[in-house]
Amino acid sequence: MKKLLILFSAFLLVWSLAACASSQSSVEKEGALKKVSIVLDWTPNTNHTGIYVAKEKGYFKKHGLDVNIILPGEAGADQLVASGKSEFGVSYQEGITQARIQGIPLVSLAAVIQHNTSGFASPKAKNIVSPKDFEGKTYGGWGSPIEKAVINSLMKQENADVEKVKIINMGDSDFFTAVNRDIDFAWIYYGWTGVEAEIRNEPINMVYLTDYSEKLDYYTPVITTNEKMIKDAPGTVKAFMAALTEGYEFTIEHPADSADILIKAVPDLDEELVKRSQEWLSPKYQDDAERWGEQKLEIWENYSEWMFDNGLLEKELEADKAFTNEFLPKRGN
Repeated sequence: MKKLLILFSAFLLVWSLAACASSQSSVEKEGALKKVSIVLDWTPNTNHTGIYVAKEKGYFKKHGLDVNIILPGEAGADQLVASGKSEFGVSYQEGITQARIQGIPLVSLAAVIQHNTSGFASPKAKNIVSPKDFEGKTYGGWGSPIEKAVINSLMKQENADVEKVKIINMGDSDFFTAVNRDIDFAWIYYGWTGVEAEIRNEPINMVYLTDYSEKLDYYTPVITTNEKMIKDAPGTVKAFMAALTEGYEFTIEHPADSADILIKAVPDLDEELVKRSQEWLSPKYQDDAERWGEQKLEIWENYSEWMFDNGLLEKELEADKAFTNEFLPKRGN
């Protein structure tokens, strides 16, 4: 009898331990983080700070995600997101527009920066202060037909001739090398290259796109996913955007701390450039929008109409399908 009691007690102990282990395994399984990735559009810079903040401060983890931030290789962010090889990406409104015209189901989830901060930059010594001054000058770009169309659009407003602009491909040359070698002006984002010019004490003139056309005040960059993710995993998309919103909201409120987080994550970046750029850019993420990431239908319609009118699209865009605000947290949440 004593032996039976001992055996029964041992059985209960083993069963209890097994039950605890099973329960623990079940809890761990329920609490497991979902692995997803976001592919950047370019090398890390202050456009991306909110992503790194969300990862470093545990916002992704809080929302049940383990997010891998990856750099684009030969296949760009749009291709990786469209094919499902990355759940999320960083892109541009023009890229999404062109993709959707071609039947590629990319969708913009948020505007990283509320207004277009790009423009044509040149050393002050070149004396290029308006589009008419582009005549007789050399522009250095990356070989997209959009570039000539934008230059032409601005120049036409001042009765200038785009055919009098020499357009060459800069290749991998940076702005400062190129303007000291073989070009007069280039298309830059002031928040990075313009700030770098300040640091280098190399004064530049800027011809901002938004000074000449409201249709060129488009979203650049944007956060993207594909229609399959939205259909099959809306909860994951919602969780990702909730965490990312926290990341950018922190960056808006704490530019210095956020810059430190980006520098820690990408130590090869120039520390002074990151800090100065972040100080310049943080107020511009949300700007005059009610919440970070908010996108307006008219912005998508205006730019796609401009692209269509300038022969850059084969047909008009169904703008309401190119973006969504559905996954942004409600204001005050």
